[in-house]
Amino acid sequence: MKRLYQFGAGLGILVALACNSSPDSVKEARKANDSITDTLSKKQSVTDSSMAVPSKQDADFMVKAASGGMLEVELGKLAQSNGGRQGVKDFGAMMVQDHGKGGETLKSLAAGKRIVLPDSVSNDQKKEREDLMKKQGSEFDRSYITLMVKDHKEDIDEFEKAAKNANDPDIRAFAQNALPMLHHHLDSAQRLDKKIGRKLSGPKTAPPYQ
Repeated sequence: MKRLYQFGAGLGILVALACNSSPDSVKEARKANDSITDTLSKKQSVTDSSMAVPSKQDADFMVKAASGGMLEVELGKLAQSNGGRQGVKDFGAMMVQDHGKGGETLKSLAAGKRIVLPDSVSNDQKKEREDLMKKQGSEFDRSYITLMVKDHKEDIDEFEKAAKNANDPDIRAFAQNALPMLHHHLDSAQRLDKKIGRKLSGPKTAPPYQ
């Protein structure tokens, strides 16, 4: 019995290590961009070429924007299936539509700038998605909308910085053009957060959650 327990514990450790060692698409994209930037910079200094070399700052912003957009789409789809409140389902549909379009614009821009984008969300973002997948109804609604408020506040901060400080004028314009959409999403999420909070924390005699 002791050997069986030790074997099971060892197997659990191996499984955990295997999960933790899975490739992180976001980290891989950043490494690729660093390599591309270094290579193009050296070629430019040797040949005195006029080719545009993406800055690491711009590339990092694009990678983060891509992974964030993909997460919003994935969680938006989840909201439509796991959400309990119709407003949450509708918000999820808006995320899928708006961030889906934004992602296509981002891909086109990145291709012209020699910037590699991740093909999936980061491992940390996958964990957020997996945690939400375990929830349904009102529990999902509260966790999802709380996350949406937090994420969009962070997104707005990142996009405002890029709109002012990105080296590439096209990337600055992309960030600036996306800000109205992000502010609209944040406003919508905050309104839902207030409604859900009042609904779930109301008196015990309140009508059932809808």
